[in-house]
Amino acid sequence: AEAIGLYNLGQSCCLNSLLQVFLMNLRFTGILRRITVPSSPAQRRSSVPYQMLLLLEKMQCGKCKAVGPTDLACCLSEHRVKLFVQHDAAQLFLTLWNLLKKQMKKPELVEELSDLYIICIQEHLACQNCSFEVKSNSTMLTLPLPVLDANSHRLKTLEDCLQYFFHPEELTGQNMCFCQQCGRTTTFLQSMKLVHLPQTLTLHLKRFCCERSSHIHKLSHPLPFPQELDFNEVLTENQCQADDSEKATWQYELFAVVAHSGSTSCGHYCAYIRSLTECKWYCFNDSHVCQVSWDDVKCTYGHSNLYWRETAYLLIYMKKHPQ
Repeated sequence: AEAIGLYNLGQSCCLNSLLQVFLMNLRFTGILRRITVPSSPAQRRSSVPYQMLLLLEKMQCGKCKAVGPTDLACCLSEHRVKLFVQHDAAQLFLTLWNLLKKQMKKPELVEELSDLYIICIQEHLACQNCSFEVKSNSTMLTLPLPVLDANSHRLKTLEDCLQYFFHPEELTGQNMCFCQQCGRTTTFLQSMKLVHLPQTLTLHLKRFCCERSSHIHKLSHPLPFPQELDFNEVLTENQCQADDSEKATWQYELFAVVAHSGSTSCGHYCAYIRSLTECKWYCFNDSHVCQVSWDDVKCTYGHSNLYWRETAYLLIYMKKHPQ
């Protein structure tokens, strides 16, 4: 099936871009095709996985250059996803994913969906005064990566952002924690360690930042990201809590970029996706789809002086050698 566009229903570019990223992922569609079809018409209308499957089938019948995601959009609005408004791609991705997970009735499909996308992190808190430490595991759908450091300096590359995310932080002053062993508040060292990475890994570049005036502005400075990414080369031994067989799968290839252009209040999303069957890059801009080069994708690295230019916002990587 060739790449098919999605008509814009009115500010639905964010939804359209995310749907393309889901539906071009063969592992995701492999899960989607095995869902149980809801029995009643009302249940079918309000089932996000089922409506997504219908949309996929409509896109694959190959009669048109673009199709309208109207039924799916109506289904989403039943689940309080607003239509005809500007969405944030990272938030909408989380919303869509949670709806899919909640409505996939088969436990084995829910498990596969989680295996496909969920990241596991271990957070360590260590008292700097004694040996007391607390460890807690948490799961995340995306890694939210700062593009500025604590002193508001620009991080130069995606690898820098990842290293910064996993860099230990001293909790001092107002951020001090109570230590049960010392019996008082002390300085703690907080560190994140990587436990597990999924088959499809979503990185969220935090380019929208809130000023003290609560005015949100976009950080458009250049931030290169690689086509191939090996976490073993990016993180230190200390930042990982994983065995060798897990680490052996930490080599990734870029699969998709969800890019944002324009300002925060008046913006547009499109998706650059590498077709897994043909290994060619396509740009999905609502109903308009065209083949592009890696150089075109690199244009989403960002630009210091041009705020309205396209800038990568979500980066989706895929494992090169899954287990």
